[in-house]
Amino acid sequence: MSRCMDSLLNQTLQDIEIIAVNDGSVDGSLSLLQHYAALDTRIKVIDKENGGVSSARNTGLQVARAPYIGFVDPDDWIDDTMYETLYREAITHHADIVMCTYVREFETHSKVKDFRLPSPVIYQGNEVKQHVVRRLIGPIHQEIGQPDMIDAWGTIWNKLYRANCIKNGRVLFTDLQIIGTNEDTLFNLQVSCNAETFVFINTPFYHYWKGNETSVTSGYKPKLIERWFVLFDKMEDILKSHNMEEKYYQALDNRISLNVLGLGLNTISKTNNATALKKLLEVRAILRNSRIQRSFKQLDTSYLPIIWKFFYGCAKYRLSVVFYTMLITIEWLRIRVR
Repeated sequence: MSRCMDSLLNQTLQDIEIIAVNDGSVDGSLSLLQHYAALDTRIKVIDKENGGVSSARNTGLQVARAPYIGFVDPDDWIDDTMYETLYREAITHHADIVMCTYVREFETHSKVKDFRLPSPVIYQGNEVKQHVVRRLIGPIHQEIGQPDMIDAWGTIWNKLYRANCIKNGRVLFTDLQIIGTNEDTLFNLQVSCNAETFVFINTPFYHYWKGNETSVTSGYKPKLIERWFVLFDKMEDILKSHNMEEKYYQALDNRISLNVLGLGLNTISKTNNATALKKLLEVRAILRNSRIQRSFKQLDTSYLPIIWKFFYGCAKYRLSVVFYTMLITIEWLRIRVR
């Protein structure tokens, strides 16, 4: 956390407020934050009962008074010029959202997330929906072959938001107990639907710490599929409320199809104490789910590498045993790479 706080205090943009929310932590975080607050009057510390990441962010939103708002997670840090640059772009282009790229920081190395775009890119009016909202919903065409990019646009911590775009739309973060994951993507989806100008800067100002990563694939969530369907329903409700075209629904179906990987890895997790047979039956139930099967009917796998064509082909045709075996192999390779 010290690394995070130091990076905020060292920002070249000095006129900022720093709202630090201690979400019921008892590990000494509150004392550390109070120490920083005693040194710098720009810091406001809020101590609350534990309510999860969405609750903490919503608490921060309620007290934020600045015209633009950004988010930084406590394990991460940012370059000294990040907020000065994003704020300058926001003012120059009258932008509602400004986004930069980021660096994934591992224990032994760093890796810049490549968005394969020039800099800057400016989307205005309906272009925001065509290029940002649609990406947040899910991939289409060639994007299907880049599964690592499905949620790359959905992160909140590499963006600066016009406060009125959030508050006038009454946008809040949804509890993970309701949607399972992707609270940041859902938040961005709602804010982007209200945005008139979106600016993308292809510079990696944000440092995302993955050294002690815990993800959907590392801890078993018994209600994940039910919660993800709530997430998908909320996404679909947004599409309906904004009268979106058919391609947006196609993108959502593609997201659902590709997400069977996450559902499968969640099921075979070592922290799932079920027997191998019970896990296989859980996987079979996922593949037989009517909503998932409906999404697979329109998935164009031609853009996928051959191994992923086979993997998702097994899912589409409900070859549970082969699919389950491939999941075990993928999990083994994932752990070896990590």
